Amino acid sequence: MPNTFSKSVSKFVTHTLQLLTGKPTAEEVDMSGRNVIVTGACPNSIGYETAKILASWGATVVVTSIDSIELMESSLRRDLRIIGADEKKITAHILDLCDVDSVNNFTTWYRKNYNDRLHVLVNNAGIHKNILKPREKPPMTKDGFEIHWRTNFLGTFHLTSLLLPILKQSGLESGDARVVNLTSHLHDRVKNKSMFNDDGDYHSWDAYALSKLALIHLTFEIQRRFAKKYNLQSVALHPGSAKTNLTPIEEFEGKIGYLLNQICSTFTSLFLLRPIVGAQTSVMCASKYPLQGGSYYERCEVAKSSDDTKDQDVSKLLWDNSDAWVKTLVKTGRDRHE
Repeated sequence: MPNTFSKSVSKFVTHTLQLLTGKPTAEEVDMSGRNVIVTGACPNSIGYETAKILASWGATVVVTSIDSIELMESSLRRDLRIIGADEKKITAHILDLCDVDSVNNFTTWYRKNYNDRLHVLVNNAGIHKNILKPREKPPMTKDGFEIHWRTNFLGTFHLTSLLLPILKQSGLESGDARVVNLTSHLHDRVKNKSMFNDDGDYHSWDAYALSKLALIHLTFEIQRRFAKKYNLQSVALHPGSAKTNLTPIEEFEGKIGYLLNQICSTFTSLFLLRPIVGAQTSVMCASKYPLQGGSYYERCEVAKSSDDTKDQDVSKLLWDNSDAWVKTLVKTGRDRHE
């Protein structure tokens, strides 16, 4: 296991230095005629800002969340009106990556309403639980998976696999389709072996990191399988450490709690990026042409991911195992309706 403490200190120092330098900014691209899905786009999120920018550049954008769909859609449309953009470029739909029926229903709805055309899938949705109490009992989903693995990786794999046919077709027709996976620099906290073997003591940060390591493997495997034949590029990115609803700070009670809350709020404002800044690399990867597929990005530039992400045998094994799991979902769905 790597020295996670020293890595954390190094990342904090690097992040702090980056806050003092210029913020990366995606250059505007005409996205007219491009269909985009951005998952996890509720207000005060990187996905929200990503969707808003891409829609303001002319893309037709579908955003998702597990709840508050009407609020998300009305907020995005209001923001587009304010800047003089077409509010009808945004449509919202419910999607819970941990719910098989929800993923199936969303993809069926999308394909029907958007004529099987999808140029960019931005897999932005994700969770990070028990940030301040990482050694608590692993939170589990109703179908028996650790929640970070089920949501951040398996749910994303399920969604992506169902949308792959129309992504490939759109890549052939337009010459450019993309899968953009939001990962994290924390992926280097863990090793490949942890995806296939239980290392023992649970730590929520490691569970989160493991799901993000798996997403990078997914990214590179999509590139190897589909880029050349279908013009389908796949990239992973670390958006930066941003203050969003993914990482809420626990609220303290009482008069002393009020003071602590103010201190925490000031601290996070000083050391975490605003969502619109965190969205820039996502926007760049969704829009820049040409794009270097099969790469890992930070601050709108190609960066180096951990050595473990380069193991193609692991990427293939992870793909095969996940694809086999998705096939069991199809069978289960058929059995339920027979």
